[in-house]
Order: sequence, then C-alpha cells, then structure tokens
Amino acid sequence: MKIKPHILPVIIFSQFACTSIWFAGNVVVEDLMKVIGLDNQFTGIILSAVQFGFIVGTLLFATLMIADRYAPSKVFLLSAILAALCNLALLSNNLTQTTLLSARFGAGFFLAGIYPVGMKIASDYYRHGLGRALGFLVGALVLGTAFPHAIKGMDWGRNYTFVVSTTSILAVMGGCSMYLFIPKGPFRKKSTAFEIQASTKLFKIPSFRKAAFGYFGHMWELYAFWAFIPLAIQTYNTFNTYQIPIAIWTFTIIAIGSISCALGGYFSLKIGSKKVAIFSLSLSGVLCLLSPLFYLLSPPLFLLLLCIWGMAVISDSPQFSSMVAQSAPIHLKGTALTVVNCIGFSISIISIQLLSFLSPKIDPIYIFLLLGIGPIIGIWNLMQKTS
Repeated sequence: MKIKPHILPVIIFSQFACTSIWFAGNVVVEDLMKVIGLDNQFTGIILSAVQFGFIVGTLLFATLMIADRYAPSKVFLLSAILAALCNLALLSNNLTQTTLLSARFGAGFFLAGIYPVGMKIASDYYRHGLGRALGFLVGALVLGTAFPHAIKGMDWGRNYTFVVSTTSILAVMGGCSMYLFIPKGPFRKKSTAFEIQASTKLFKIPSFRKAAFGYFGHMWELYAFWAFIPLAIQTYNTFNTYQIPIAIWTFTIIAIGSISCALGGYFSLKIGSKKVAIFSLSLSGVLCLLSPLFYLLSPPLFLLLLCIWGMAVISDSPQFSSMVAQSAPIHLKGTALTVVNCIGFSISIISIQLLSFLSPKIDPIYIFLLLGIGPIIGIWNLMQKTS
C-alpha cells in the first residue's frame, strides 16, 4: 500500500514540536529557582518531575490501553494542548515550588499521550521499514529535546519566558498538525475490549521481553547523559582557559543524535534493528568507561567525543521501539510501546537521581562511569537466545 508522501514529514514535525516541552523547564531551571528562591539541591527533583509525570502518564495510558482503544490523532492533540498549558504555568506571577513541580509533572504526564502515541501512529502506517520511520521520529524527539537549549543559548532566548512561550506554541501547532493531516493508518487495528492483563501478556512473549530489557539498559544511560552534559562541559571549563559555551554545545551534542537516528534507521533496513542496537550500545558503553580521560584532551577532541557519544547514546532507541512494536500483537502495539516507555523512564529517574546525589560528593570527571551499567545490561539481554 502506497503511503501519501506528507504523512511521515507531518508526524516528524508534530513529534518535534510537542517534545520541545520535554526539556524546556530543565533548560530554564536556574532562572525558575531564582524566581522562587530555591537553592541547587532542588535541581535533581525538578529535573525528575517531568520524568515522573511521564511515568505516571504512561502507566495510566498503558493500563487503560488508551492508544489502542481511541483514535491516536485525537489523543495526541488533546495531550499536546494540555502539555502546553502545563508548560505555560511556569510563567505564573505567583510561581511557587509546588506550582513548579506540578507544572513539570503535568507536562510529563501529558507527554505520555505524545511520544509513544506518535510512534504508535507511525506503526499504523509503516509495517515494513518501521525502523527507518521510527529513526526519523525519534530524531525529531531528539531535536525537540535539544531545541530549548538552542533558544537559551541565543541572545533573544536569555529571557526564560521566551523559551517557555515558544515551546508551548510549538506544542499546540504540533498537536493540530497531527489531528488535521494524519487520518487513521491503514495498519491500525482498534482494540474492542479492555484487557486488564495486557502488559503481563506482552512480557510472556520472548522477543518482546528481549527488546524491552535491551531498551531498559539503554534508558539507564540516555537521559542521565543528556541531563548532565552541562555539568561535564562546566567541569571541563574549570580545567582550561578556553571556555566552551555550555548552552549551544549542549544543544549540539543532543541534537546531533537526530542524525544517527536517521542513519540507524537506514542501516536497519540492511542489517536489522538488533545489530544497529548492539553496535550503538557497545559504542556508548565504551565511551562511558573512557569518559574520565576526556578531560585531559584538547577542546576540539573533548567536544568531538561528546558528539560521537551523543550520536551513539540515542541511535538504538528507534530500533528498540521498532522491535517492541513488531513483537507485539497488532491490537496491542500502542500499549506495548507505552508500557515499555513507562518502565524505561522509571529507570531513567533512578539514574538521574543517583548522579544528582553523587555529583557533589565525587569528582565530576567520574560521574559518567556509572552509566556504563546500562549498555552492559542491554547488550547482555539482546545476545540471549530466544526460547
């Protein structure tokens, strides 16, 4: 079946626009804490609030099988609008610690109706070559995640209200685009009954279980790496007279992963998603273990290695999602993607909080060593024989 050429670009734009909210609060966290009068010990809590919201949201969406029982484009639109409203709450004239945490939690909660639902919509259109399609889609997520850093690094983005307003408007535009231009996919099969044990049923499928646990290892590393890139650059700057611009290079290191997602998607057509995932995990795992040595290098080499790491750390993500979707029954694809996201992001909170706890207690050059646990576990699970 021939898919209309506008379908994938619209899905990609919508995913990019809506996920720009994801890290918007994180990028302006220092400004927000000054407004409220909080000290740096609350940074880790604020960084994790959106992740925790996403976990609760995906848990509820998976349990109720939202993405499989209702029109995904409508779910996407409603979630985008509500996430934008939560984001705009950061501009409240009476911003408090409770308001801040609630706003970030709410944004994360409604992102549960955006990220996995966007992948579900893509899987409804692309049965063959899903790894390539999701490569572009996750690439859009990466750009959306990095975009607030780009705004923050520009002169007109130094006012945190501009960062928040821009990402909120983008989210509404993305939701409207998905609803108006993406009809029901040809491979969508609606679930007609509510299955309370759907998640348990999925984990009994060996191929699903392998893909899921590989993804969990990947998630231990990914968001903690993204969240602590600014600390890595700041630490490097303390050792050198040349000062690397933190915001722009954080954007670059995260955003460059969008290229590797697309490349991984093309390679998956030739060698399969599993091999792409294993290669990516192996490379990022090696970089985790070598990371203390980065601080001895010249600025160009330091940044080059972080950019390579930024490519390796995310390029396996769409391939895991592809393996998860393809291993699940067709009427449970949305639920499968959502429940795996739920558990994966729960794991990311643990790694972020661990690094937040340890960063003031140990030399920051060693902080990324702990992230190597994830790739090791992920590779081990992917190499297991399916029984």
